[in-house]
Amino acid sequence: MNEDQEQITLVDENGDEELYDVLFTFESDDFGKSYILIYPAGKSEDEEVDIQAYALPADDDPANPSGGDLQLIESDDEWDMVESVLNTFLADGTIDPNAGKQG
Repeated sequence: MNEDQEQITLVDENGDEELYDVLFTFESDDFGKSYILIYPAGKSEDEEVDIQAYALPADDDPANPSGGDLQLIESDDEWDMVESVLNTFLADGTIDPNAGKQG
């Protein structure tokens, strides 16, 4: 595992904490939000993982998220855009902020 890997802790409705590795963060001009993609910590590189995506709090910097309440992504258009960015990242290891752009 990369020693510099960013990690965050999520607290569920029961107060249980779970550690997650940050896959990446990015901004979307179309939706005026920043997003974070995470997966459970402690997984090996060849293990299949469940990647979760959230919108960052409005004033949070995606280059250095400071914490706070992550926002659920509720619209289908937002999910389509996030999936497109994730698919681009998984295909070639880069983040394409234009993926899933409207228009």
